[in-house]
Amino acid sequence: MAVTVFTSNGCGPCEMVKGYLLKEGVAFEEKNVSTDVAAREHLISLGHRATPVTVVGEQRIVGYKPDQLAEALRAAG
Repeated sequence: MAVTVFTSNGCGPCEMVKGYLLKEGVAFEEKNVSTDVAAREHLISLGHRATPVTVVGEQRIVGYKPDQLAEALRAAG
């Protein structure tokens, strides 16, 4: 299961998403749109401009929504 978290500098909800995934033992790739132009362009290509956006398989969760994160992680198995 591939999990990617698009983050930005100074983003409290981004830190909450990363903390949640770490607590659950979920490996993830972080893409910081503040420092990585390619990551920013990728996020925009997905139709988003704000962070955090967590991509779990084909699902996208915008913001820190632990219930939706848990559901997406369960579904991705």
